[in-house]
Amino acid sequence: MAITKKSVRSILILAVASIIIFFLYKKIAGSKSSKEPASQAKGGPKLLSTDAWIVKTALLNQTIEASGTLQSNEEVDVKPEINGRIIKLFFKEGTNIRKGEILVKLYDEDLKAQLQKLKLQQQLAKTTLERQENLLKINGISQQDVDVTRNQVSAYQADMEYTQTQLQKTELRAPFNGKLGLRNVSEGAIVSSASIITTLQQIDPLKMDFAVAEKYRNSVKVGDQVIFTVAGDANDYKGSIYAIDPKIDLTTRTMKLRAIVPNNSGLLFPGSFAKVKIILKDIPDAIMIPSQAVIPGTRDKKVIISDQGIAKFVVVETGQRTESSVQITNGLKPGDTVITTGMLQLKPGMPLKYNKIQ
Repeated sequence: MAITKKSVRSILILAVASIIIFFLYKKIAGSKSSKEPASQAKGGPKLLSTDAWIVKTALLNQTIEASGTLQSNEEVDVKPEINGRIIKLFFKEGTNIRKGEILVKLYDEDLKAQLQKLKLQQQLAKTTLERQENLLKINGISQQDVDVTRNQVSAYQADMEYTQTQLQKTELRAPFNGKLGLRNVSEGAIVSSASIITTLQQIDPLKMDFAVAEKYRNSVKVGDQVIFTVAGDANDYKGSIYAIDPKIDLTTRTMKLRAIVPNNSGLLFPGSFAKVKIILKDIPDAIMIPSQAVIPGTRDKKVIISDQGIAKFVVVETGQRTESSVQITNGLKPGDTVITTGMLQLKPGMPLKYNKIQ
């Protein structure tokens, strides 16, 4: 009997505990269902929690970033105009030289001999012409013979001038102030018009070529300042735009520009890669939003805004970018609420719930 009473008591305790647990569960479930939004209870659209950004204006220091290449202001391959043998090199590699200084001398003894021969022939022709002119006064010779001799004197003069020009070509002189490169020949070498003896480059100032997107075609102009850096050098260098290509490149849809860069220090070298920034006029009331809020498309760009708590897709036009923001030039106005997270899950017309608003 004792065992029977104990079993009955255990059964009663379990039954009471089960009833208590059941009522507690009903109470908790009822409180949760009462807190659910009416839209969910009725099978409506589910709310998506997102972050938002309130659009406002800000000062934008307008700059354009581009990649550029430094080039010599003037550059030429030093080549002879005629074939010949080098008899003297007057320059030292890698040194500065001034315009007009002689660099190379080619063998010219044959041309000097040719010039001397022409001078003697012309002198003889002049003597003959004088005699014929005296004979012509007494009708001892025809006018035609005198004209032929006079023409011969002129022909010798032309040949002498041509030979003199060839003699000048045996001396290669610097066409402008600059710095010489490495030489590729030695004294005694036979060279032709295709032989590159050395190079001459004017490196102060330098030129810098770079390109910007065509949307900036009306933003940049001649005289705008550029700031750039080169690899291995932490210093900032400055220059100014002096030429703009009037044609947009059909392949890259970019506009080519050229800047002039002072190089008094000589620390910049032609051929160096440059990271360029173009300083434009500041925009005091630019509309800036986080970069991740812009949804790129094949034809346009869009952002999602909150229209009375409902998601709405808006087409926008973008301008300058910074590290974390992008300028909106069309499509938004101050006060709009832009969605910055969860854009992939949102569809037009979906209700919005905010985690954080900035």
